[in-house]
Amino acid sequence: MSQFSELTHPLIQHKLTEMRDKHTPKKLFNQNLFEITQLMTYAVTQDLPLQTTTVTTPLCDYEAPTLLDDNIVIVPILRAGLGMSHAVEALIPTASIGCIGVYRDEETKRPVEYLIKLPDLTNKQIIVTDPMLATGHSAAYAIKLLVERGATEQNIRLMTLVACPEGLQVIAEAFPQVHTYTAALDSHLDENAYIVPGLGDAGDRLFGTEH
Repeated sequence: MSQFSELTHPLIQHKLTEMRDKHTPKKLFNQNLFEITQLMTYAVTQDLPLQTTTVTTPLCDYEAPTLLDDNIVIVPILRAGLGMSHAVEALIPTASIGCIGVYRDEETKRPVEYLIKLPDLTNKQIIVTDPMLATGHSAAYAIKLLVERGATEQNIRLMTLVACPEGLQVIAEAFPQVHTYTAALDSHLDENAYIVPGLGDAGDRLFGTEH
């Protein structure tokens, strides 16, 4: 899959291993998610367009590179995507934030929409965050909404923590120009559509709502 990158930096892999451990407490789980996301953001944003602006250094005026004004939108898929979006926003505080709320129907394994709040998406560079790319249906649903509301497919980057081949295939077939980034490509989905070996339900672990 040409539009796919697995980011295997040693720091990312070490922190992800801590997150996979079912005994890892909520505080460390959340901290690692934040830190992994910031490490991944370097790769995810490496092709963002730049403009120049005049700055005055202690020695002279200088035409320096800077991000385009009002050009980046971060879109977490609620609720688990919030843990990643906060980390990206910390590095790009001028970015706008949109939200897409969906949950997975346990019978059909398909997304059910409950919230959409998006800024203007025209000509924007968009980073979609969702820790788990399992079936791929929630991410595909979110990307479809973004395109319908003015986003350009090739300007959308999907940022995940753990993915599986089934989910990647769904995204690649539906949106071949969307680049997907993940910290780990895991083996497969189990009979309940959970990623194996995975790390459990990222939203429950992030918010401390495990039963």
